[in-house]
Amino acid sequence: MALVPCQVLRVAILLSYCSILCNYKAIEMPSHQTYGGSWKFLTFIDLVIQAVFFGICVLTDLSSLLTRGSGNQEQERQLKKLISLRDWMLAVLAFPVGVFVVSVFWTIYACDREMIYPKLLDNFIPGWLNHGMHTTVLPFILIEMRTSHHQYPSRSSGLTAICTFSVGYILWLNVGVHQPQEISMWSTGHSEVPRVRVCWVHHVTGMWVYPFLEHIGPGARIIFFGSTTILMNFLYLLGEVLNNYIWDTQRISEESHHHIISTSECLWPNDSPVAVLFEVRRWQRGTGL
Repeated sequence: MALVPCQVLRVAILLSYCSILCNYKAIEMPSHQTYGGSWKFLTFIDLVIQAVFFGICVLTDLSSLLTRGSGNQEQERQLKKLISLRDWMLAVLAFPVGVFVVSVFWTIYACDREMIYPKLLDNFIPGWLNHGMHTTVLPFILIEMRTSHHQYPSRSSGLTAICTFSVGYILWLNVGVHQPQEISMWSTGHSEVPRVRVCWVHHVTGMWVYPFLEHIGPGARIIFFGSTTILMNFLYLLGEVLNNYIWDTQRISEESHHHIISTSECLWPNDSPVAVLFEVRRWQRGTGL
């Protein structure tokens, strides 16, 4: 019942997300006290998604270790359900949302950090925590995809799910009954970042959650929200292609290795080592490997 390295790694990643979430929630920022709290921010939602996903991964590993060799069919059925949930969550939420947060955050940050992560936040959030929220998400999810095969759902159901998430978040930012309150998300008492108005939150507080939305018109916002939904769908498809590429390549490599071994056993000892090598090379040229 020994743990393998990838299982230990999942535990370490889960603990790192728990640490990041605890440290983030411990920060006393004015934005955490306004309507919606931390749940206004996609970064925080993504951290929760990643923590829950890796929690399910760890639970799956433990269940697999406990049921291995037991012969209990009910436990095996429950394990299969857990694996299906793990795979679905990576495909629909963990990969597309995680990659989206990292790519969009750093793209806007490179153009003008005040539009996404005002310099004032450096007084509240240390650099290591910022990278924990906006950088390490990508390598962690790629490591998980590389170390474990995940069965993607049907493309139609997967795209429907990611569209539902995207539209749901946009509505959370946009739709509601306006209450004309003028509360600054980043007010410190002495200075404040330009007011941010996503759309329930916007109508309730009169502010945009992300500063750059304050500086573009209604038409540009519609284009932006539509583009982000399309990007989410693209990232879902990218994850599916990447997952298939990784595991198809590994399968071909394993088949090549097994064929080489079987060929060597068939030729040896009646043929010389040179003949064995010649046959293997001839087979590799024929298969394109």
